[in-house]
Amino acid sequence: MAVQGALARALSHRDARVFFGASLTAWTGLWMHRIAVAWLAWELTGSAFWVGMVAFCDLAPAVVFSPIAGAVADRVDRVRLTMWGQAAIAAQAAAIAALTAAGWISIGPLLALEVLGGIAASFVQPARQALMPGLVPRADLPAAVACNSLTFNVARFLGPGLAGPLIAGFGVVPAIAANALAYVLACATMPLLRPAEEHRRGHAPEASLLSETWDGIRYAARHPGIGPLFLFAGVTAVLLRGVQEILPPYVERLFGQGAPGLAVLTAAIGAGALCGGLWVASRGRLAGVTALAVAGVAAQAVAIGGFVATGWFPFAVLCAAVFGACASIHGISVQTLAQSAALTRMRGRTLSLWGLITRACPALGALVLGMAGEAWGMRLPTLLAVALALMVAAVAALRLRRWAAHLEGN
Repeated sequence: MAVQGALARALSHRDARVFFGASLTAWTGLWMHRIAVAWLAWELTGSAFWVGMVAFCDLAPAVVFSPIAGAVADRVDRVRLTMWGQAAIAAQAAAIAALTAAGWISIGPLLALEVLGGIAASFVQPARQALMPGLVPRADLPAAVACNSLTFNVARFLGPGLAGPLIAGFGVVPAIAANALAYVLACATMPLLRPAEEHRRGHAPEASLLSETWDGIRYAARHPGIGPLFLFAGVTAVLLRGVQEILPPYVERLFGQGAPGLAVLTAAIGAGALCGGLWVASRGRLAGVTALAVAGVAAQAVAIGGFVATGWFPFAVLCAAVFGACASIHGISVQTLAQSAALTRMRGRTLSLWGLITRACPALGALVLGMAGEAWGMRLPTLLAVALALMVAAVAALRLRRWAAHLEGN
């Protein structure tokens, strides 16, 4: 009942229903696309390195573009920026589907198109997230953030569930084309939003775009709560989140499974994430969220350790579900804290840095794991990353009270 109450508060607002409906559509297409292009890269090359490189090219542009995109989102119409970014993602997916259907795709064009999609996504993320406080009253913001993550994780469950049978029966083209259609539909809903003007439009330019970009980086880095929290999230994302981005080599090399097994694992991650998100939504309060952000990482590490240590696929599926739940708890917690602690005029830039962490850090981890997997197999490098993540979480636990005082006290 507590979960239903939190979600009901978030969805009782008309703009929130439009926003999350569009998000579910787009993200379902996104997860279909991710599964399909990872499998396409595996079919084209048979190399864990190139599968990791595809993930890297999709996610790594955030390193360069996310801070700039945050500054842009803080000075323009955020609805319009989101709409154009989503249109660019739709065009990129359509191009990959068309080239693949024509038999003209190779790993080079695939990498280039994934870079373009990553650039567009870097601009969409801070604009969307900065709109959220304008969709619901401040008291309902934690519920809205949880609902946002739940929407993402429902899509992470639905997308692979739809993509797996499509890929197994008809190849990757229908799954990639579905992403193009999903983003076209999401783009068409954006003009329906009516957020308050202060949240829709950023401030008038106070300095150059580059200067405002650096102001955002300095603000987050010097904030006594946001800075260390983002550093912790970034380091552990490099160590742990890359596993999810390059699942095909794990599926085939550790468990001898094909595309249906890939879909099962990814759907298990999504189902676990949905459960974790529902639990966070049921709390409905800011107190204790910093502790959840740290504990979520430690539990993720344990789950990934179990995932790669076993050769029994059913146990791996269970570990994947636990990993998904803990990743969701961690992600919702960090985003909620950043939304709450950041100044309104700095929110777009702050959330763009969170977008950088969630995109670039898993990309780097995927690339490193892919390279190490070619040399030493998938198991040993992953277990080493798990051990390092547990040590980082232990250090963070010692600083927990100090972080919470600055993040939960606003």
